[in-house]
Formats: sequence, C-alpha cells, structure tokens
Amino acid sequence: MRFKIHKKNALALTVAVFVAVVFVYTMFKSSSLPQDKPKQGTAGSSEKLETLSIAQNHSPNRFLYGSVFEMKKSVYENNFRQFIMNAEMFQSDPELVIVVQVHNRPAYLRLLVESLRETAEIHSTLLIFSHDYFSKEVGEIVQGITFCRVLQIYFPYSLQLYPNEFPGQDPSDCPRDISKDEAKKKGCLNADYPDSYGHYREAAFTQAKHHWWWKLHFVWERVKALQGYSGYAVFIEDDNYLIPDFYSFFKRMAALKKSDCSDCDILALGNHDSPPLFQDLANKVETTGWVSTKHNIGMGLTKDVYYKIMGCASEFCTYDDYNWDWTLQHLSSQCLSKPLKVIAAQASRVLHTGDCGMHQKESCKPEAASQKVQTILQSVKSYLFPDDLVSRKLDSVKSSPHIRNGGWGDIRDHTLCKNYGNKL
Repeated sequence: MRFKIHKKNALALTVAVFVAVVFVYTMFKSSSLPQDKPKQGTAGSSEKLETLSIAQNHSPNRFLYGSVFEMKKSVYENNFRQFIMNAEMFQSDPELVIVVQVHNRPAYLRLLVESLRETAEIHSTLLIFSHDYFSKEVGEIVQGITFCRVLQIYFPYSLQLYPNEFPGQDPSDCPRDISKDEAKKKGCLNADYPDSYGHYREAAFTQAKHHWWWKLHFVWERVKALQGYSGYAVFIEDDNYLIPDFYSFFKRMAALKKSDCSDCDILALGNHDSPPLFQDLANKVETTGWVSTKHNIGMGLTKDVYYKIMGCASEFCTYDDYNWDWTLQHLSSQCLSKPLKVIAAQASRVLHTGDCGMHQKESCKPEAASQKVQTILQSVKSYLFPDDLVSRKLDSVKSSPHIRNGGWGDIRDHTLCKNYGNKL
C-alpha cells in the first residue's frame, strides 16, 4: 500500500519534529547544569532583600542638608522609616511620650536636652522631636541623646522647603499692608483673602500653627511606635526646660485625675507664674478651665482628647488667628460640647527659657537663660518630689471667647491645614 504525502503536510510535520527536538535538548541541558546555591553562611536572594529592607528601616537617620530637593527627600524618607534611636538599650514600651516642637534655636535646645538628661526616670519615655527647621547643628544635638528612646519627625511643609512658594512666601503674594482694592488692581495671588483686619498673610507667622496641628495628627495617627499606646503625650517646645521631678509629678497628677477629676481633659505641667511661689505651691494642683495664656506649656493629653479636638478640625483650620493656643481657646469656648477642663500644677515643672522667638529675633541670650535656670533649680530643689498632691477645685469651668489676632485669613492656609488629617 502506498502512502501519498502532500507538501503542506510534510512541511507541518518537519516543523513539529524540529520544535520537539529543541524542547528535549533544552530540558536535558538545564537538568545537567549545576544549580546555583547560596554560599554557606549567606542568605538567598529573597532573604537578602528582606535583610536589606530591615536594615534600611533600622539604620540611623540620614539627612541631607544640601539642596531643597535633597532636604525634601530626606524629610519624606525619615517620616516613613521612623527610626527609633536607642531602641536596643530601652526595649520596654514607653510609659510616657514627650513631644518637642523644634525650630532653629540650637542653644535653647541644648538646655532642654540637658534638663531631660537630669529628669528622674526619663529612660521610661519616648522622646519625639518634631522639626520645622533642618540643620546639621540641631540634628547633632538630638543624635547625641543616649538616655532614652528618641524619634525624629520632620514637618514636610516647612518654609525652608518652600522658600519662594506657598506655604512659604510667594513673590506674587500680596504685601501685608496693601488694601484689598489695591491688591485686586495689582493682581497678587491672594488678593481675595485678607484677614479680619485687612492684612495679608506673612508666611513666617503661619508656620507655628501649621506645624503644631500637623504634629498633633502625625503623633497620634502615623507614628508606628505608638500603635496601641493608650497613655499621655506631653507637648513642649525647644525653649522649655524640665524640672528634675517632672515625670514623677506627672505620674501623681495622672493618678489624681483618675481618682478625682475623671472629666479633666488636659494635664498642665507648666505655667508662666513667678518661680518664687514654688515653695508654697510645690505639691498643689488646681482644676479649672483651660486658658491659652496659662496652660499652653507642658500640656499632657491622651488620644481620646485628641479625637475630641478633631471634632472641631474645620473650625481650627479656618479660625482667623495665627496662634495655635488662642485657636484652641476658641474651640474650647465656641465649638466643643463643653469647655476644656484642666488639672494644672501650680508650681510649674516646665520653665520657659526662650527670651526670643517669632516676634523677637535679636535679643537671644541663652547664656543668661542658663544662669537663670540654675538659680531657680537651686532655690526649688528642696521642695521637689512631693509625696502627695493637694488639689484645689474651682467653682466652675468657664472659657470666655477672646478677640481673634488675625494673620490666618488666606484660604490656602485653611486648605493645607485641613489636609493634615488625611492619610497620605
């Protein structure tokens, strides 16, 4: 019997045989080659990637202080990584969180760090330094801390990162004292948004309120080390100085709040009263309404109180006052369901050393401030670490409205402020 093979069939058969031969040959070669194995004592590629990732997240902060682009990159990388310094030495969970708002006052920051070092039981805390000015000098001061855990976070809308555009001062922004009609003729960017007194924004005066509000969000919402933390965060600034029994006094205040003032919102460990009263008031606290000019230093609050304040976030961000504390006073009297109530130390455990700042930049005298602090410490040291606290309850808690200070009329500030609450 004869078979008849068509040309098309023959061509298809040839291609099929060729493909089969190539496949068999390839499989044979791959099976005969030696397999790559990790060298003894080393990880495989996936393990290497995992190790590299862990190393990156547990290596010291690197901050590039060169160009604006490099600083922005460093800000976002460090805020994401959140490296905790000294974590290997202090491995237990923090009992207290102290948050420091840091600007460009290195001499005063050194004084604060000195006071922290001398604070009893400071090893039980987590220190968070929130920066809105980035310099090698400031960074090295914080990097030198070895007595407790430390986290550095960085305000990503610092004027230093936006020198010629919002939230910095844009060259096309309206001059402060120009009238609205002149501003409209001039065509400057924010002509429609003067403040309550007809003035236009000055970037240098808006930053502190922006930073304070961002910091509040970041600490309670985004700091990974505080997930599940139910304790207090005490908020201070870089020109504050802590008395040695600060933490001991705080613990007694927290216990007293729990037993005698469960509806108190804030623990105020500082005030602006004169130090000579210390000996008579060393173990005394009072419960009263929160007052911005008196209780804005050494404020301790929990996440529950943070959420309470967040209920008025829109009002905070649109109220025409460039001061965060006066804005909080407004929320207490006009927005919250009831005024903020505070239990306050009558003998301050937080001193204010700064003799210069937002409004006074030429009169900084850190050496004189240091001498003044040492004099105060010598005069009060016999009255520190009281065994028991004596509480004085005022008849009622009132929070009267105040006259707004302005400086916060620009809609761009309102919008940026509201965006801090969003997850980025």
